[in-house]
Amino acid sequence: MKNFLKSMYQFSKERADCLPASFSDNKLDLPVYKLKLNVFDIIAEIKKTSPAEGKLASSELDCLKQANEYILGGAAAISVLTEPTKFDGHIEHLNEVAVGSSKASIPIMRKDFLVDVRQILESRQYGASGVLLISDFLNRKELNNLLDCAFDHSMFVLLESFGKEDLKKSLSLLENAKYSKRLETQQLLFGVNSRDLRTLDVNFQRLSSLAGEIPENVVKVAESGIKSKEDIMQIRSDGYDLALIGSTLMKTDQPKVILQDFLKIGRGQK
Repeated sequence: MKNFLKSMYQFSKERADCLPASFSDNKLDLPVYKLKLNVFDIIAEIKKTSPAEGKLASSELDCLKQANEYILGGAAAISVLTEPTKFDGHIEHLNEVAVGSSKASIPIMRKDFLVDVRQILESRQYGASGVLLISDFLNRKELNNLLDCAFDHSMFVLLESFGKEDLKKSLSLLENAKYSKRLETQQLLFGVNSRDLRTLDVNFQRLSSLAGEIPENVVKVAESGIKSKEDIMQIRSDGYDLALIGSTLMKTDQPKVILQDFLKIGRGQK
């Protein structure tokens, strides 16, 4: 762990240290919505800024309006980036989307650099039905604690890797029955990020090279660098069940149309 990822870990620890030691049950009672997966699905992401690509949207972005476009486009879930120092995110964006889209019963996932169980509880308090965890910068104890907390609150987890070694670490969790059983309930997803979070470099071929390392019974998510119908065709060919797409959807004024087109391609529809 070095450079960008190391700094994100430190910033996240500092934020976690400002959270209360516990959360009362009545603050964790917003509904949890389960993933409902089809042949191929997309987790559509809301983020204002990317450290690698710069500003993606105005600071005045209406997060709920963007989320509604994603819902109309057929997204299976919505990812909301809440990291404030490099991504211009805020935990309130999560709550705005979770509460505002509740009639659609769509799961909202918090995407951040989570390092502490208090952040899982905070995510639940603000309406998240799922969280993203990054395998590379968490030791086994931290990872187990975060997973256990999320599952105890009926959330799903997208466990992200971007290298062969951290993917191997992630998959080793399946040797434990308490985690492998979460595959059947679609609460544990395994993601491969084409972006190396240490350097922020993108290598789209990483998705292809690591796909074969993941067992067939695992829900596989392709992350980062997905920009075109050809990319969708490639990740489907590689065996991915979902794509997490952010920048491409944030840069267009027709996210609903792009989502619909990508889903048709991914599902083999005309």
